[in-house]
Amino acid sequence: MNTSTSTASSPGPYAVGSAVGSTTTLQLGRPSYWSQRSAFDWVYAALILVGAGYAWLHYGAAMNDYERGILIGAVPALIWLGWAWGPLRTLTLGVGAATLLAIAMYQRQTDGFGADLAAADKVFWLKYGLSSQSAILWMSTLMYMSTLFYWLGYFAGRGSDTAQRIGSRLAWASVFMALLGTMVRWFESHQIGPDIGHIPVSNLYEVFVLFAWLTTLFYLYYEQQYRTRSLGAFVMLIVSAAVSFLLWYTVARGAHEIQPLVPALQSWWMKVHVPANFVGYGTFALAAMVALVYLNKSAPARTLWIGLVAVPGGVLALMALFWAFGDLAPETSAAITKAARLLGGCLAVFAFTILARGVINRHTPALEVLDDVMYKAIAVGFAFFTIATILGAFWAAEAWGGYWSWDPKETWALIVWLNYAAWLHMRLMKGLRGAMAAWWALIGLVVTTFAFLGVNMFLSGLHSYGTL
Repeated sequence: MNTSTSTASSPGPYAVGSAVGSTTTLQLGRPSYWSQRSAFDWVYAALILVGAGYAWLHYGAAMNDYERGILIGAVPALIWLGWAWGPLRTLTLGVGAATLLAIAMYQRQTDGFGADLAAADKVFWLKYGLSSQSAILWMSTLMYMSTLFYWLGYFAGRGSDTAQRIGSRLAWASVFMALLGTMVRWFESHQIGPDIGHIPVSNLYEVFVLFAWLTTLFYLYYEQQYRTRSLGAFVMLIVSAAVSFLLWYTVARGAHEIQPLVPALQSWWMKVHVPANFVGYGTFALAAMVALVYLNKSAPARTLWIGLVAVPGGVLALMALFWAFGDLAPETSAAITKAARLLGGCLAVFAFTILARGVINRHTPALEVLDDVMYKAIAVGFAFFTIATILGAFWAAEAWGGYWSWDPKETWALIVWLNYAAWLHMRLMKGLRGAMAAWWALIGLVVTTFAFLGVNMFLSGLHSYGTL
């Protein structure tokens, strides 16, 4: 007699187990979170714990209570992120190993205080790869190359997939070198003097590096989640523009030199406020580039040409007015000239995308996917930007005695927040979609860029330590 049990044709939330003899069992629910962890997951978690323990033993005496709290909090955060997105495990362990190798090379040569930073010009591997400045220059080169290969993917015919795969791998390599450069620069700052060391997010040079790798990493996440590499050409375009400004800033101002923190920045709030802020900046920039793809795919060519003239052209006109009639310092005028050239170059590229939209649009994903990526990027950015704004208020209270002072930087941060709050409200409450949402996201990038750079160029205030 057959005793097998029947199952429904649609399993719903249930999964059909394996048959033993003539009996089919029903397995309720899904595997537990812990049972889904692989051996590599547990090895990764163990290595993170060992690394945190090493940092605590060797550098804990130099940390204050807040820094120890950040170290403790970083352990579960890194483990969770690595388990949630597999590639982060390899990236984290690779950056950690390379950083320790660089530190070991530095510590072989010491001066009166600590590691001799002159080793960066003497030791082969430090000079050509592992010192902070070398790693950041590699980051810049790799980001340019990644952008080039992503664009080649639109026009390479049968080699499109190969070109974009190379672009993706180069983007990963650039993030690796950026994080390596950041970690080694952090170590280098502590070797200059007892009061010099700080997390490298304190000036325009350091935050441009932060912006570049954060934006790239968020893009790579969406690239994997949506299984499309065709957005990389546009997203890496704005990353490359940031890298170009970074390189100019390095040459023109010697910005790569590590400097002591001004008093207002000597606060633990900086360690959390600035990274949270730049998650917002990076994802807003990513959303704007996806919006550009959306418009290139859906809007009439005439509308695109008008927008190309109206939005960036208007920005160029304002910059020209400030340059011609504003009472600006010579270095600020030079910065405006460089920014105008970069923007002009971006305009030329955008004009090319309109002319070649037929070829490009054959590779880009459906409008629904573009709309979803744009929405998720803005939602993530808005959440982090909100956190950063609140943290900034606490920092201001500690540094200047008040939570809000209507400083130009604060005012424009509020404008950015209100802009994206309105965007999300219109989407969630009114169903905002399509071209209007895309144009709004592009204009939002202009507003965000002014809050990030324009305020530093044209306005003065309590944040004047960030001037160009």
